[in-house]
Amino acid sequence: MNLESCIILVFVAIVILQAITAAALELVNRAHIKKRGDYIPDVFEGLIDENSLRKIKAYTLENSSFAIVTDVFSNILILIIAFSGILNNFDSFGITLTHNYVISGLIFFYVTGITFYLIELPFDYYHTFVIEEKHGFNRTDVKTWIFDNIKGLLLSAIILAIIFGPLLFTISTFPNLWWLYGFIIVSLIQFGLVVLYPIIIAPLFNKFEPVADLELARKVNELAHKVGMTPKGVFQMDAGKRSGHSNAYFTGIGKTKRIVLFDTLLAANTHDEILAVLAHELGHFKLKHVMKSYIVSLAVSLAGFYIVYRLMNWPPIYSAFYIPQTSSYIAFLLTLVFLQKLSYFLQPLKSVISRKFERESDDFAAKIIDADYLISALKKLAFENLSNLHPHRLYSKFYYSHPPVTERIRVLQERSGGAS
Repeated sequence: MNLESCIILVFVAIVILQAITAAALELVNRAHIKKRGDYIPDVFEGLIDENSLRKIKAYTLENSSFAIVTDVFSNILILIIAFSGILNNFDSFGITLTHNYVISGLIFFYVTGITFYLIELPFDYYHTFVIEEKHGFNRTDVKTWIFDNIKGLLLSAIILAIIFGPLLFTISTFPNLWWLYGFIIVSLIQFGLVVLYPIIIAPLFNKFEPVADLELARKVNELAHKVGMTPKGVFQMDAGKRSGHSNAYFTGIGKTKRIVLFDTLLAANTHDEILAVLAHELGHFKLKHVMKSYIVSLAVSLAGFYIVYRLMNWPPIYSAFYIPQTSSYIAFLLTLVFLQKLSYFLQPLKSVISRKFERESDDFAAKIIDADYLISALKKLAFENLSNLHPHRLYSKFYYSHPPVTERIRVLQERSGGAS
């Protein structure tokens, strides 16, 4: 077996192994909820009944089936596009329009991205208007969905040009150091997008207004100042226009930093419960979890850039996939796909770190507010979002960024000194 055949074998093996692993985890989790899904956890007694459990079970199983189908389809699509020669056709289309490396590269990524987008669009429609609709979460209509997708597509096109334009320029201008310059440029652009997101990008899809409940806004600001945070505003978002799911989050940096509350959260929770949810989020801020995660992501990104650089300069990659040497951006894309599939197997490590941060934030919140309020809020959020109360341990260890909700509540109950 020659080197090119080995490269093809490794690429295909990783894609298939990722698909098999993901499907196996879904099947294990499905079997577990089918077996345990009719049992009411002790921490939810009095709030969850048998009818609610049936709804949770049905919603979880339907999303699981959807995840298996979409993941298998996505991986088959990747293999078809990688080996059918269609990427070379996309490349040729760009070259017929211009021989400028940057512009032809952008055309290649646009055509490839739009192709994937259009192929996967029906899946998004099905999830929104069949699964979410069936289980009472969807509140959008086809017109809004279409306009959201048009705006999302245009926004993605702009962001792609902003990021890949300078990146392709560095690849063509600094062939030996583009990985370093590209990393710096992309990191700065991403930082700028984080700053601009709350004031330019997010308002394209949702309406943001100062929280109408002035008493709640005052309490939120007091809580934020208590931990040393000075938000530039407390806003409510019309999330209920599109979905029945509820949440709250912090966004922005510096002068664009703000607290955002879903209108669905405001409607279903008391002031104390909302403050408890925010106290948890403030824990991430105070304990510098966001900064720590950002530093780690920068290190991983730098390593990724260097790996892509090395592989793009490796001739067997081009001969294995029949890529013209002048079309390094095809090798760039295939390398990114390969690394993305490979990084899937690092998910358990990312989940461990994330769950550690979440536990620390729960502990922090319980020190500055009554833990009973956070327990009550977690119960409501789990109930309203039809969260799986019986995830298989292996599944949650692999995927969950937060500890399972029953585990979080039990730990908080111990802190508060009793059941709630």
